[in-house]
Amino acid sequence: MTLLIVAVILLLTLLGTPLYAVIGLAALLSFHFAEIDSAAVFIELYRVASAPTLLAIPLFTFAGFILAESKTPQRLTRLTQALLGSVPGGLPWVVLVACAFFTAFTGASGVTIIALGGLLYPLMLKEMYGKNFSLGLMTSSGSLGLLFPPSLPLILYGLVAKVNVDQLFLAGVVPGIIMIVILAMYSMAQSKRFGIERTPFNWQETKSAVREAAWEIPLPFLVLYGIYGGIFTVTEAAAVTVVYVVVVECFVYRDIHPIRDMPEIMKKSMVLVGAILIILGTAMGFTSYLVDEQVPMQLLGFMKDYIDDQLTFLIMLNLFLLVVGCMMDIFSAIIVVVPLIVPIAQNFGVDMVHLGVIFLVNLEIGYSTPPVGLNLFIASSRFEEPVVRLYKATLPFLGLRLMGLMAVTYFPLLSLFLPNLFGS
Repeated sequence: MTLLIVAVILLLTLLGTPLYAVIGLAALLSFHFAEIDSAAVFIELYRVASAPTLLAIPLFTFAGFILAESKTPQRLTRLTQALLGSVPGGLPWVVLVACAFFTAFTGASGVTIIALGGLLYPLMLKEMYGKNFSLGLMTSSGSLGLLFPPSLPLILYGLVAKVNVDQLFLAGVVPGIIMIVILAMYSMAQSKRFGIERTPFNWQETKSAVREAAWEIPLPFLVLYGIYGGIFTVTEAAAVTVVYVVVVECFVYRDIHPIRDMPEIMKKSMVLVGAILIILGTAMGFTSYLVDEQVPMQLLGFMKDYIDDQLTFLIMLNLFLLVVGCMMDIFSAIIVVVPLIVPIAQNFGVDMVHLGVIFLVNLEIGYSTPPVGLNLFIASSRFEEPVVRLYKATLPFLGLRLMGLMAVTYFPLLSLFLPNLFGS
């Protein structure tokens, strides 16, 4: 019977059945055959819905969608180009910083590639950067902002792993900067190879770009200062962000019409949130069954037969998570995989905040890892290039990001320095 259930679930998955339905079915059938009341699934859903931090997810998502639908990408591109365009390898710096900022607020790397790709990719080709280099940089940059606050994956990991979100926000800053700097150094070297000349700094253009984006520049500082200055919680910061973004985009810039455009933006953002929450509820219910059946402990026992130290565990964890990052979107991966690896990582003495950064860096890289990384297909569609070409274009960036992953994984202080410095 167990094999039959597994076969049916795999068949449904291959037929494209929504993930929440597959997980929910697995949970209900597992509880039924274990003779446990299936109400446990709905109890877990209620428990998740009662978490105060949960409110931050729809609020930040809504704010991110408003920014994506407005002219923020154009203003952000102009601002970063004015500020960074004159440094060596200036345009790649613009791509990296603009994408990181945008992804941090939208929480979706695919949205960044779609929104900024149409602006930055033609600009790179115009400046005579190679096509493969430009494609690889745009595809790899799409997921860079996932480590920076107020990234939705950071919030979701904190919710699932029961880790303080404030600490996660701090923990992602240094590793995120390291990943950007590694790619920027490579881009500077490539700029010299392509013979790209530095653009003279234009003070008038910079003043104009700053003036144009004057209402959007304070947004990240408002969120961070509010949280770490003790003015408001993460959830309250999300509410303040929504109000600020709505006022700025609807009534200051007037990019968004509050009656004509806002309902559609609400619909798009809440469809994504609804998908996340329903997967979260069913997955947590299924996880409670796995915990009852001591599956994590059995996995731990199996691993202890072959792994006897933290370093080896982290190597195996990275290999596993890179595969997960290729096969699953980041929200589903966090919800499904984190509850299984948390007790195992704790047994090997891995800090839960550090684990969160490791987890997100792996999934960030997995987005653009051949052969099935999601961003490869999004970029292929956005730039109208064969996906095989994207494989080749992203390989140098993949190698560099793996170097960053090794640094973040094996030097925990990079993740824990700021939480330890400012933590309560």
